[in-house]
Amino acid sequence: MKRQMSELQNERLNFKPIIPSDLKDVSNIFLKEGEKTKANTNEKQLQSIFVKTFGKPIMHLEKAPKKENSPIKVGVVFSGGQASGGHNVITGLFDALKELNKDNILIGFLNGPSGIINNEIKTLTDDVLQSYRNQGGFDLIGSGRTKIETKEQLKKSLETANELELDGLVVIGGDDSNTNAAVLAEYFENNNCKTRVIGVPKTIDGDLRNEHIEISFGFDTACKVYSELIGNIATDSLSAKKYYHFIKLMGRSASHIALECALKTHPNITIIGEEVEKENKTLKEITNEIADIIEKRSSLNKNYGIVLIPEGLIEFIPEMKILISELNTLLAENTPHHKRINSMSLFEEKVHYILDNLTDDSKKAFLHLTEDIQKQLLLDRDPHGNVQVSLIETEKLLIQTVNAELKKRKSYKGKFKALSHFFGYEGRSGMPSNFDAQYCCSLGRWAAVLINEGLTGYMSCVYDLNKPVENWKAKAVPITMLMNIEIRQGKPKPVIKKALVELDSKAFLFLLKNRKNWHVDDCYLSCGAIQYFGNRKITDTLPITIREDIND
Repeated sequence: MKRQMSELQNERLNFKPIIPSDLKDVSNIFLKEGEKTKANTNEKQLQSIFVKTFGKPIMHLEKAPKKENSPIKVGVVFSGGQASGGHNVITGLFDALKELNKDNILIGFLNGPSGIINNEIKTLTDDVLQSYRNQGGFDLIGSGRTKIETKEQLKKSLETANELELDGLVVIGGDDSNTNAAVLAEYFENNNCKTRVIGVPKTIDGDLRNEHIEISFGFDTACKVYSELIGNIATDSLSAKKYYHFIKLMGRSASHIALECALKTHPNITIIGEEVEKENKTLKEITNEIADIIEKRSSLNKNYGIVLIPEGLIEFIPEMKILISELNTLLAENTPHHKRINSMSLFEEKVHYILDNLTDDSKKAFLHLTEDIQKQLLLDRDPHGNVQVSLIETEKLLIQTVNAELKKRKSYKGKFKALSHFFGYEGRSGMPSNFDAQYCCSLGRWAAVLINEGLTGYMSCVYDLNKPVENWKAKAVPITMLMNIEIRQGKPKPVIKKALVELDSKAFLFLLKNRKNWHVDDCYLSCGAIQYFGNRKITDTLPITIREDIND
């Protein structure tokens, strides 16, 4: 069946991403070795795990005379949640491979890493890719959250790579997926497999960033989608003048999306989890701060407003962070506690058992929560053995605590009516913004070069994103240098360290400078829908949080 397309989708097929000058002709590129690398923490442990691939140098792009390239066969896989622009990584990869040698072959692994384990593939040709250029989603080959980590999974992945005679594998994913890429690269090297593994930084959460990775792809599109919705709700709130909208925004472990959307829309209240943690704020203190602003607005006859809440907030509240850590340990798979709790049918039984095994402070924190939140904390773990933060309705919890606080205040004379929202899936598969479409195309083209040049265990990095697209630069960074050791399901594991909001960044300081005015004044901005056609000042805007001119 032919893929169904809207008029806009058909028009977007014709969009030609601007290609940085350095990546236009991939046949005259060679790699120049830069500084040797190490890890910021746990260096000895990481070196013992990644014996073959640890400590490699950063590689920089240099120009050279054109050369003949032998044909290669490359696999590509989507890993983890969707992020806009993924199809452009694949089309950029495909185009560059064909420019390097017309006989190069690209295959896609179906439904994520499990496709590698089970050797489920789809050959990607120009005809197949034609209707996916500049389109959202990962539906070309699908995605999945399988982690390749057991001996059997690694063995099967090796068998697949050898059977297909792969010269390279491109893993398009977030921090955990790229950790998986590093594990595969090391395993293939240890088993004399010729398959080189390259990672591409993907996640709408924006927490895969550092001095080498300015932003992960998908973040820009997601934030623009959410900001359109927030702007619409803000205008509605200003029109109706009777509701507070508590809006939770996706971003499991960091508040980057909340910060970006706040700078785009100017809500009355924005909670930044990293600030909560630094200032050691309790749930009661957060509640009181929100209630204070609502009371102040009420005195101005404003019984409405917008509150932005990061998805991962609950893990930044000190007493809740400790509680969740204790619960993660108690409920880790294959432990006596886990088996005992699973054998219980009644929720009350589970609660009594949990309370008996918590510290006094965590017990108090748990009992302070509503039964709904308690149940959400005891739900099935995520693939990493942690509480599924996205299922915890923090926005509803805050509505309940704020409502209770306002009712206690004799000084409060207003009316508090609140509605809750959670924006998550709405932003993951949108048609990519011009920024994401062009960024992803560049990441894919560069990944093709890295495989062609024989690198493995590296991440494709495109930087200088504040400059015009034509002037973007590229380098390759060893994935191991981005790692540390964390406890997952009760065991120490190497993982890429998540990047949190930096409280001394220009973006956060801008919020800090302006948010008191936003508390009482209605400074809402309406971003409107993503613009694809017209003035590049509007169509090619960068994420605000990486802009150098943020104070202008």
